[in-house]
Amino acid sequence: MRIIGGILKGRQFNAPANLPVRPTTDMAKEALFNILYNTYDFDECDVLDLFSGTGSICIEFASRGIKHVRAVDKHPGCVAWIKSVAEKFELAQIEPQKADTFKFLAQDNHQYNIIFADPPYDLPNIPMIPELVMKHNLLTDNGTLIVEHPPFLKLKLLPGFTEVRKYGNSSFSFFEKVEG
Repeated sequence: MRIIGGILKGRQFNAPANLPVRPTTDMAKEALFNILYNTYDFDECDVLDLFSGTGSICIEFASRGIKHVRAVDKHPGCVAWIKSVAEKFELAQIEPQKADTFKFLAQDNHQYNIIFADPPYDLPNIPMIPELVMKHNLLTDNGTLIVEHPPFLKLKLLPGFTEVRKYGNSSFSFFEKVEG
């Protein structure tokens, strides 16, 4: 995995091979961060990175000066890896947390400017992610939820959906806060 911007730009990370992950491609990550960087002032943002895996997204956010990012994954190896990278590069704004994403979303009471979810593509309940985020009011007023998913999965009928962008074998569906 490669960091594409910020203080760690160009740095390569070799996560342990035994982690059950499918990292976001550099092309897709660069496109996503171009969108977000032109929308948000990162040094004032709280971010939630769900299914964080190798930490590619949360480390990218930290490299670019994000205020705080909580990285949630249920695999202890992924959480340990993210913690080790955060410590090594003094990225104190990264808060790794071992948790099941769906249970976490149902119990969290913090609001985030940006929520990014990159679930396993074969997960049958991907549509529950936007539903839980909206139900539990986890986005700030101008917040954005981005769900990475396979192109064949259509999320446009879910509450808050605004657009989908396709990058190779991945799609990003964007959601805004739904007023209850």
